[in-house]
Amino acid sequence: MIDSWKNKVILQQPDWTNKKQLQTILEQIHSYPKLVSKDEIDVLKNHLSDVSQGRGFIIQGGDCAETFSDFSAKMIKNKLKVLLQMSAIIQYITKTNVIKIGRIAGQFFKPRSLDFEKRNNIKLPSYRGDAVNSIKFSNESREHNPKRLLQAYHQSAATMNLIRNLTMGGFTQFNNIDSWNLSPLEKSKYVKKYNAIAKQIQDILTFTQDSEKILPAYINSQNFNTVFTSHEALALDYENVFITSYNNMYYNCSAHMLWIGNRTRFLDSAHIEFVSQIENPIGIKIGPDININDVVELCKKINPNNINGKISFITRLGINYVQEILPKLIDKVKKNKLNVLWLCDPMHGNTITAKRGYKTRNFDTIKTEIEYFFKIHNETGTIPGGLHFELTGDNVTECIGGIKNIKDTDLGQHYQTACDPRLNNEQSLEMGCLIAELLQKRRGLSE
Repeated sequence: MIDSWKNKVILQQPDWTNKKQLQTILEQIHSYPKLVSKDEIDVLKNHLSDVSQGRGFIIQGGDCAETFSDFSAKMIKNKLKVLLQMSAIIQYITKTNVIKIGRIAGQFFKPRSLDFEKRNNIKLPSYRGDAVNSIKFSNESREHNPKRLLQAYHQSAATMNLIRNLTMGGFTQFNNIDSWNLSPLEKSKYVKKYNAIAKQIQDILTFTQDSEKILPAYINSQNFNTVFTSHEALALDYENVFITSYNNMYYNCSAHMLWIGNRTRFLDSAHIEFVSQIENPIGIKIGPDININDVVELCKKINPNNINGKISFITRLGINYVQEILPKLIDKVKKNKLNVLWLCDPMHGNTITAKRGYKTRNFDTIKTEIEYFFKIHNETGTIPGGLHFELTGDNVTECIGGIKNIKDTDLGQHYQTACDPRLNNEQSLEMGCLIAELLQKRRGLSE
């Protein structure tokens, strides 16, 4: 385990009421099998190194917060399907290798702006993710209960087992593209486009198999079959039990990639100290409150050897700030010759409250920030490495707009998120097509 972070400033930690019970449970989880392997982490590191140098693109996505109740093989498959669908669109249209990273198998902790929530003059601790407490509003439900860590582990392990079984069984291979369709009867523009791409890929597979020709590289790529996992490294006592040492190097085997949120990425934080000690690729969420000068020290702390793909800046600036702040960030990184992988989170900086009180996001606003992200990188000669989405394979109504033109008044129909609003399947397909178009345009500019 790693201890150096314990002497640093730490925020956003659960207030566990039974410390003795917590320690017993942490020791128990430490004795369990790790969720991912060192070799898998190293494979992702190599992929991210390639992407940071322009050889590939990342789609990272999944639930805002995983829950204990929304857990079934069907739901996990649907989450994978939407990542596979988006990646297939991008990879087929652009011939670019797409690395898929899910917000899955560990995203059970959530930072909060306020420690307490008040309803009808009743004040209770805020919901901090199912690994800590329940979203139900009662004294018992909102207690920070360390027993919930066991369920978080077991559910993460079961999710990883299913992902591996699906991968080994060929579910994630291109020749199963027909089985990824979540809306076989849907006739909207983007579902039709996806179905057309699926048919073209199937035709290519049939032709190459019948004629013994070599498959095109973008279909034959083994990289497409793999789905990596990621989550926010928030509850450090929990993350610490997954540390494994190999040749005096530490790997956090709770996920392939970990990220540090906007609330905990300050220079002297325990979270930055923790991730600086491990070999996993690390994402840093960057909001509009970033001190531009801090990015140099963050990079040097987490990536002292300036390795390609080790550190990703996941910008969550919002359309009101992206044009002002992103060029300054890029300029600071370039002047200091830092190797950074640039990802865009167009969701968190664009959250609004609808008239009826629902937290939501506007599809057009999300789309606009993505367009700005590409435009700025095209102008600065840097590489837009990927997108980070909160999305689901379910037919939810949480973000307004998109091809179905979801309105404020529609949000209550299927609003199911435990925390933040997610793109539904059709909106995700639409985003996949947009990304493919932007990558094609970028390629045209460079030729």
